[in-house]
Amino acid sequence: MKWLIASDIHGNAQWCGKLMEAFEKEKAERMLLLGDYLYNGMGQGSKQAVADMLNAHKEAIAAVRGNCDSDEDLAMLDFAVDEDYLVLPVGHVRLFATHGHKYDAIHRPPMDKGDILLQGHTHVPATRRYLSILHFNPGSVSLPKWGSERGYMTMEDGLFRWVTLEGEEYRRYEL
Repeated sequence: MKWLIASDIHGNAQWCGKLMEAFEKEKAERMLLLGDYLYNGMGQGSKQAVADMLNAHKEAIAAVRGNCDSDEDLAMLDFAVDEDYLVLPVGHVRLFATHGHKYDAIHRPPMDKGDILLQGHTHVPATRRYLSILHFNPGSVSLPKWGSERGYMTMEDGLFRWVTLEGEEYRRYEL
């Protein structure tokens, strides 16, 4: 099964629209969203448009709550965003998906050697080994930092790919 993994949309309809185009182009079956969906911090934006785009794919979405996700904003979404983390089996390891404001590479839950910590929050793509675990970050859909590109990740058959919203793959990791 192919997953598209993204984080930190922050209420930007333009970049959310590009993410939805990427979801279709990638022919992903599921979408894993790592928080911060509608709030952009500027008192403006297009929350309803972003909510509508995400809700159109509600059956395909698994999601965790971010630090900017208010109860009011989450009420606009038609899919569950109740938890701070999800644990998904990926082959012989577990993927611990979280936003990153409560759990990160230093403050992590009990994980086994080789498990994957997948987080957003920093707006910076990451691929690194931290002690005995792998630590991945897809970066940000709308507000990239440290010179990174707007983008997402895919996960399929143990292969993780980092891709810009323009469709350019720039990193990969195979389990």
